[in-house]
Amino acid sequence: MMKPVLTLVMVVLLISGLAACAGGNKESRALEVRQRIGQSYGVQFFDQIEQVQYTFNVQKGDQHARRFWIWEPKRDKVTFDGLDYKDPITYYRKELQTSPSTQLKSIDAWFINDNYWLLFPFHVAMDARTRIEDLGRQKLPMGEGEAACVVVTYPAEGGYTPGDVYELYLDDNFRLMQWIYRRGGSETPTRIASWEDHRRLGPMVFSLNHQGDDGNFRVWFTQVGVKLAGVDGWIFMD
Repeated sequence: MMKPVLTLVMVVLLISGLAACAGGNKESRALEVRQRIGQSYGVQFFDQIEQVQYTFNVQKGDQHARRFWIWEPKRDKVTFDGLDYKDPITYYRKELQTSPSTQLKSIDAWFINDNYWLLFPFHVAMDARTRIEDLGRQKLPMGEGEAACVVVTYPAEGGYTPGDVYELYLDDNFRLMQWIYRRGGSETPTRIASWEDHRRLGPMVFSLNHQGDDGNFRVWFTQVGVKLAGVDGWIFMD
């Protein structure tokens, strides 16, 4: 007969082993989700992008803002053209590390916001700083039905809004259907929006329309184009 102390040790080891396996499976599932989201949008081709351009449009009630961007990911070079600026402004994001002007910091904050609305699935796939949790199927925040839900959490330090949380609702192809954005991890949703009008541009896919849950908010993209390595000229959305 096994002694009580030895029995207790064996039970503890068994529970620890099961927990480790469960944790490993959970981490493997999160990694798989990250990869499949990226692949569904063509992240495997992202390193071919020399430049990407787009106009970010946002409607809040009666107010409409428009901002045009050209981004060179490999050099992290940004060109900005907004309605309230006489001339385009070009900068390298590394300049922000050494006493940037108030104007440049404001422009870069807009850049991050607008860039994430267009390219968030690519950021999810490539940004290893984020933590991903798979919640299984959950009720959609807008409308009827359910979808696979994963939660993406950013680190508590760094960036313009540390600790941001995104709840992503995915279709069977791991493309976003809707999301809930929680600024700084707030319990109250900061923004709920759809991910619609998925279109292919070269080897990649982009979502061009996002509708809010109250009918007073919408984000959409126009003039979306890419320059790819080894290809002459811009490729534009059909």
